[in-house]
Amino acid sequence: MTVTEPSRTAAPLPPLAARAAAVGGSPVRDILAVTARPEVINFAGGLPAPGLFDGEGIAAAFRAVLEETPERALQYATTEGEPALRTAIAARTTVRGLPTEADDVLVTTGSQQALSLLATALVEPGGTVLVENPCYLAALQAFAFAGARVVPVPCDEAGIDPAALEDLVALHRPKLLYTVPTFQNPTGRTLPADRRAAVARVAERLGLWIVEDDPYGELRFEGERAPWIATYPGAGDRTVLLSSFSKVMAPGLRLGWLRAPAGLLRACAVAKQAADLHTPTVNQLAAARYLADRDLDAHVAHVAGVYRERRDAMLAGLADALPEASSWIRPEGGMFVWAKLPDGYDTTELLRTVITHDVAYVPGAPFFAGEPDRSTLRMCFVTQSPDEIAEGLRRLGAALRGGLRGARAS
Repeated sequence: MTVTEPSRTAAPLPPLAARAAAVGGSPVRDILAVTARPEVINFAGGLPAPGLFDGEGIAAAFRAVLEETPERALQYATTEGEPALRTAIAARTTVRGLPTEADDVLVTTGSQQALSLLATALVEPGGTVLVENPCYLAALQAFAFAGARVVPVPCDEAGIDPAALEDLVALHRPKLLYTVPTFQNPTGRTLPADRRAAVARVAERLGLWIVEDDPYGELRFEGERAPWIATYPGAGDRTVLLSSFSKVMAPGLRLGWLRAPAGLLRACAVAKQAADLHTPTVNQLAAARYLADRDLDAHVAHVAGVYRERRDAMLAGLADALPEASSWIRPEGGMFVWAKLPDGYDTTELLRTVITHDVAYVPGAPFFAGEPDRSTLRMCFVTQSPDEIAEGLRRLGAALRGGLRGARAS
């Protein structure tokens, strides 16, 4: 007698969460994958120059903590962060004009995690978040994953328009404003002091959290340092300051932090417990040891000097590389130049041609929360030498002259 097994039909798997299906990946990461060939002069990335890392100093710090306190360095740590590192961060923040105690600081796994924690702690699905226009791309992703309704604030070459901000806060009653006021990504612009004060007044008067992200502020080439928004009257109890060692020490350490009022900091710590328990102990202790043994400020000054030469090389070649009537922002620091081609050109379409000339940039469109300006683009100037920048701009100019006619936006 033959026994026939019953047919087996597998039930379909449950679908992804709606937010995972709705939020796309990073176009910048996609471009970097396409432009990974070594012959490409890549202005698309947002990476610090690896040749300027203090590898010897960082290695020495790791050796010290692993040799002297291996049991502690390799063990679990508190969610809030290692006391030695929190104390060092608080001291650096205080010296720069914002009195801070270690208990005001939460160490995060890169400042990107700080954004995710704040979105979890502050934003309800469907709640409104205000952002600069254009905006740091990964912030848009973080808020989208939280289910936020993201509303762009009108900006000009100096940044946020405080009057427009006030109107939008009154209209939408958002939970927070997210801003990178110093050497912004993607534009490189810096918000002037009077506008920082005005943003603080709006937040105080109308009830608004300010998330002030400052990953680039120490990389100043010229001009006077602008105080953090958090230092202005009315902003202290409603501003979260984010920063990171990624651009000044090494991004591979994945060390960032947020400084926040006590109640919000506690909520972020609970969210972090659910995310990763704590940032790697050995990395935190090594960074604290580096800060104790080395002069990070002197290292940053050296890096900024090199970056300034590279910025100048890029600015010097833009007029020849870009079409007539193009414009760009001259950054006083940071890592990026933002350019605008004449109306009617689509930099996303143009990139197809540009990449065939072994050079790349990031189209501006993905950085906009609202209607994008498709004639814009971002270029990072820090990872190439001045000679490589000049050659990259020569290639870009040749590519644009060959591709502009066919790439006009419809």
